[in-house]
Amino acid sequence: MSAPDPATAPEVRPAIDAALVRRLVDTQFPQWRDLPIAPVEHDGWDNRTFRLGSELSVRLPSAAGYTGQVAKEHEWLPRLASRLPLPIPQPVAAGVPGDGYPFPWSVYRWLPGRPLALARDEADEVDAVALARDIGAFLLALRGVDATDGPAPGSHNFFRGAPPDVYGEEALAAIALLGDDGPAARAIWERAIASHWEAAPVWFHGDVAEGNLLVDSGRLSAVIDFGTSGVGDPACDLVPAWTLFDAPAARTAFRDAVALDDATWARARGWALWKAAITLRDHPTDPAARTTLRRLLTDPA
Repeated sequence: MSAPDPATAPEVRPAIDAALVRRLVDTQFPQWRDLPIAPVEHDGWDNRTFRLGSELSVRLPSAAGYTGQVAKEHEWLPRLASRLPLPIPQPVAAGVPGDGYPFPWSVYRWLPGRPLALARDEADEVDAVALARDIGAFLLALRGVDATDGPAPGSHNFFRGAPPDVYGEEALAAIALLGDDGPAARAIWERAIASHWEAAPVWFHGDVAEGNLLVDSGRLSAVIDFGTSGVGDPACDLVPAWTLFDAPAARTAFRDAVALDDATWARARGWALWKAAITLRDHPTDPAARTTLRRLLTDPA
């Protein structure tokens, strides 16, 4: 079975710039008409984000496939916030289509801290082992939140929380293009699809990536972008073991902190392999995907 993903299902994307955001804010929320608007330093793919004054941000889906995330975040983020050890986005207002923009959009409280991607690029001091423990503790707390009636895997989060073989056809086709690495990658995939999450569904974030982790003074200070969150199998949240951490000590610290079994880790490797393989299919020299594949093939975490 296969399912669409933003990496493989391109959509028509509206032009989104500060001038559009200015029109939307001024029309729908005139109380913020005097607040300046500016792009953020590190923007995302699913959504475009702009600063609104010093205490707010505006977040707009970049394509129709991401619009289902808006209502989900407005409903669930306030319920999750009080149960988590770090700040997460706080919805303030819900915008509607207008001024040439066709999708719902949101205003959030601004969270202090810098995206991990920027902190690493600028050589800020980030202790990888401490970061691994902080991320693991956050995910453990997230799993502990009551998941009753939470959003199950589906198109709203590109099937995160489902078994990795939801992308089986696509994964196998991409793995077949890996050349000499193909047999070892295929073995990883076979182990990944040999089990399923047997416990009750739990909350997961779905996209624990450098752009969605804020750091302050070298420590994790907030987690943002819950667009791919939901309830189901938490294996997808273990992917940072290979995408974020080069040092084995950090991967070990992360594994200890999240406290999940070997079968879940095997499925996590499948998720990481699928994404690396399809990225290399489309961009054969992508350095991040190459690094992830190397880590998967040489260190099982």
